[in-house]
Amino acid sequence: MAVIHHTVIKPTKLELLASWLPARPWYRGGADEPRLAKAGGFRLDDPQGEVGIEFIVVTDASGAHPVTYLVPLTYRGAPLEGAEHALVGTMEHGVLGQRWAYDGCHDPVLVAQLLALVEGRAQAQAQSVSDTPDREVTRSYTGDGPLHADFTALTATDDREGTELPVAHGATLRLHRVLRPAPGGPPALPQGASGHVAGAWDTPDGTRIQGLFAVLHTGPRA
Repeated sequence: MAVIHHTVIKPTKLELLASWLPARPWYRGGADEPRLAKAGGFRLDDPQGEVGIEFIVVTDASGAHPVTYLVPLTYRGAPLEGAEHALVGTMEHGVLGQRWAYDGCHDPVLVAQLLALVEGRAQAQAQSVSDTPDREVTRSYTGDGPLHADFTALTATDDREGTELPVAHGATLRLHRVLRPAPGGPPALPQGASGHVAGAWDTPDGTRIQGLFAVLHTGPRA
């Protein structure tokens, strides 16, 4: 299990994201700098214990209406070769020293563990407490066994709503970058999908809501 260090980080994660978010195709803010607040999230463990994996939910209040985003990040002790385009920034960690933060959709360690979470081979962990499962993160998978995915040539494609990740032969993971509450209760497996991950976050008024984070498709879309 990853150990959560309660220490000083400079710049903070929200400061890094405020500089990085406006250039994303799915960002909905205006000309002003994002005004970000942490709204939720969870972690996954790297089986090798080398890479920090965090799914951060942040709400931006800079526009006419608050918008909530899902930002998967990885934290590494050295640059990830070939991922310069995915670098969110560097930070100084009070315990671990210099860390390189990446958009996790371009990091094979995060994508492999996200697929493992969908398939039930990994457990979501609490964002800020060591060795504690996050019971608010739910998942489902209708397949007969694990997909044999190859992450050596990972290609992530952004659009106005999210990020598409090819993970195996004909299978894709879609991350919902712009988060929306699920109507009528806890999110269920979407029609035509083969798996999903859902979670919870806080609205600006303190209400706890749930929505889809990621959806797995293993065949043609309807």
